[in-house]
Amino acid sequence: MSQSYSRSNEVHRPVRMVFTTRAGGASSSPYDSFNLGDHVGDDPAHVAANRDRLASVLGLDPRNLVWMEQIHSPHVTVVEGPVSAPVEASDAIVTTTRGLALAVLVADCVPVLLADHVNGVVAAAHAGRLGARNGIVARTVETMLSLGATPGTIQVLLGPAASGRNYEVPAAMAADVEKHLPGSLSRTAKGTTGLDIRAGLVRQLMGLGVTAIEADPRCTIEDEDFFSHRREDITGRQAGLVWLP
Repeated sequence: MSQSYSRSNEVHRPVRMVFTTRAGGASSSPYDSFNLGDHVGDDPAHVAANRDRLASVLGLDPRNLVWMEQIHSPHVTVVEGPVSAPVEASDAIVTTTRGLALAVLVADCVPVLLADHVNGVVAAAHAGRLGARNGIVARTVETMLSLGATPGTIQVLLGPAASGRNYEVPAAMAADVEKHLPGSLSRTAKGTTGLDIRAGLVRQLMGLGVTAIEADPRCTIEDEDFFSHRREDITGRQAGLVWLP
């Protein structure tokens, strides 16, 4: 496994945030090789081996990894302990339980990791075009606040995703997203209409009073270190994970 951006080795940090790349796993083409998605047609044994390796590298019990059945929805679920199956029909998960690692799977969508270590609340959200447009991140923040978090103590990390310079969409679609998530409209490198979901999310978060925001600028469409559905159609999924040690 390759950690594309990691805070997990900084032992003084009260929260851990990790993004994976596609390198270093057991899966074969077109899922080569560190595919963590169990819903994309890959050999289940390979996915299980990759997830076990992920847990081992991070020093976590595999049973403490929480996955989601992501459906591009605005649904947020609070989890209080290990679960035996992916959290049903949810695109964000929130917990106050220490040692419980929340995972989000992506291959162009924005993986959003949120943490308020002061008040002991963390969350992982899957912000694809539809989910972001329909408020998944805002709802995630709202759920965190209901569990004791405050906007001023929430830190957010946006992972590698499709960039505005490469994410080309029809003009009507872009206008619809911009209406609901201002700041998302972009112009691609080809001069066509595009979307920059990360830019829209940054604006939305700041409007909610969350200002401690970092964004990994890498584009999954152009960077072959990452899986990209836009580039490859049939492909694997990388992950973002967050937990309170």
